[in-house]
Amino acid sequence: MKDIADFLAAHDPYDRLEEKDVNRLAATVEVEYFSAGTTIVQAESDTLQRLFVVRTGSVEVTDRGRVIDVLGPGDTFGHISVFSGQPPPLTVRAAEDTLCYLLDDPRDVLEHPERLSFSYYGDQIARARLISSGGTFSQLERPIGDVMHPITWCEPSESIRDVARRMTDDHRSCAVFRRGDDIGIVTDDDFRRRVVTGEVGIDAPIDTIASLPAIVMSADRTVGAGYLLMYERGIHHLVVVDGAGGNPVGITRVVDMVAGEVRHPLVIRTETGAATNLDQLRDAAAMLTPTMLELWDTGVPADHFGSLLAAMIEAIVTKAIELTATSPPLPDLDCAWMLLGSVGRREPLPNSDVDSALAWVTRSPDDAEPDRAIVSAATEPVMEALESCGLRTCPQGLNASFPLFNRSVSGWRAAAERWRQNPGDVGELLLAATMLDARPITRPILTRPMRTALISGVGRAQFTRALTRLSIASRPPRGFVRGFVADHFGEHKNRLNIKKAGMRPIVTMAQALALQTGDLSGSTTDRLDRARRAGLLNVDDAESLKTAFTLCYQLSVDTQMRALRDGKPIEPTVAPSDLDSLELRHLRDAFRVIAAVQEKVAGRWPYGLSVIEHA
Repeated sequence: MKDIADFLAAHDPYDRLEEKDVNRLAATVEVEYFSAGTTIVQAESDTLQRLFVVRTGSVEVTDRGRVIDVLGPGDTFGHISVFSGQPPPLTVRAAEDTLCYLLDDPRDVLEHPERLSFSYYGDQIARARLISSGGTFSQLERPIGDVMHPITWCEPSESIRDVARRMTDDHRSCAVFRRGDDIGIVTDDDFRRRVVTGEVGIDAPIDTIASLPAIVMSADRTVGAGYLLMYERGIHHLVVVDGAGGNPVGITRVVDMVAGEVRHPLVIRTETGAATNLDQLRDAAAMLTPTMLELWDTGVPADHFGSLLAAMIEAIVTKAIELTATSPPLPDLDCAWMLLGSVGRREPLPNSDVDSALAWVTRSPDDAEPDRAIVSAATEPVMEALESCGLRTCPQGLNASFPLFNRSVSGWRAAAERWRQNPGDVGELLLAATMLDARPITRPILTRPMRTALISGVGRAQFTRALTRLSIASRPPRGFVRGFVADHFGEHKNRLNIKKAGMRPIVTMAQALALQTGDLSGSTTDRLDRARRAGLLNVDDAESLKTAFTLCYQLSVDTQMRALRDGKPIEPTVAPSDLDSLELRHLRDAFRVIAAVQEKVAGRWPYGLSVIEHA
């Protein structure tokens, strides 16, 4: 029994148990052998009474005949059925001759069963289970039309009293009206803020307190897209319109959209918006980590997770600017604050830095422009506020407090024109690539001159070629050899940086493609979609790159969130041995896809790496 106990204690989640509980569990073990090809668990069969732990060999987890995971020594299966009391959702068969430990239900054996925290069959499988069982991910992917309610209509000139009575009779929390081509909406929150306080009388026209125009979304968009829009705008009601004529067909509320576990981001939004001092903002920002854990635990996929995380970060940054950007000369300038990097693209990781930049102009054309070093110094309180809220500013200086990223509007335009016309300077090319991801969160109109200068004008073709060459210089590893990472220079390393190896090559390629399409907005996958529509990528390459990026992003999020959940430091790299065999297989395929598309791009410019060779 000691051998069994030692084995269990060396593997997750049994390594969290005290020795006496491990011994209790080991005492229940029966050992069973399965020859290769044997079905161990049949999907939808009788509810399982025991858990399986692979001791030697490996098993394949299949969903309707498709292999979706491969489990090796130390991995547990069967626990979903045991704990839920439901038939097993997936089939498990021996991929080779396999020895398994069969364990009794830990809840009946252990003194502290709550210390066991089982994953499903790995993070990819947890998401597949959520889709099939109607979990949070499934809810987010539904059309928003599935969660809408009938509309209570009114006229803009009707009295607040009459509309309130109609809303009460209909058991609705809002009413909608048309005024010309615009759609207006009044909600119960408008009544509380404007009428109950005595600001507006109950006999005033309803459009006195309404929002006009209302924020709308097409009925064929997903619940996830609607939830993100509502979070970003800080609203709780959304008018759903038909796809053709834009006519209102229903109302959806945030409480209708998703399970309670993922409503928490709106709490941060509300608390952040209500903060009147830095202490209150810190309190709101303190909810960021537990909110990330809630989102991740409920199986929200990486793209939704990243979008919500970016939106929460943006809300905190915006409020920090409002509270602390008060040092002269900032109050006398019209400022466009920009988020850069992964936050700018709305695909941050939990440990991503908050990179920023600032474009400004004097409020009067007669005013003299201040020195940008002085403006940069004036932003230091904002950077300090972000750090105090737990948001890490860039240690390499990609911050608005650094003069390189703090310029007047004309200064940014001149810099962009210089980058475009002189693409041979690798340092300036890298700076230009950084600014391709700049997303303004205040006064976006001030960034247009820089963006226009980046995508048009003399030298655009050479600039595009240089950026494309830069994008194919970052090559993914060739794969894995006996648990080590094999790179393109024949070296073998025992750690893998998934962001650098898999995400960065696709991000830089998408940047170059965005420059060619002339549209710098959106995420990496948005840019790949536009490149496909523009004929710059064929369908297969675009979809393969999107799949590879999604896989690498999901694995990076999962790796970092596991560390965050366990109270461990977030490491930039992961040992291949920490990934299961299916994840390694998918990563190897992703690396091959990226390299294959890079080779195609390099073939269009035989000297595609010359820019890098001079670096």
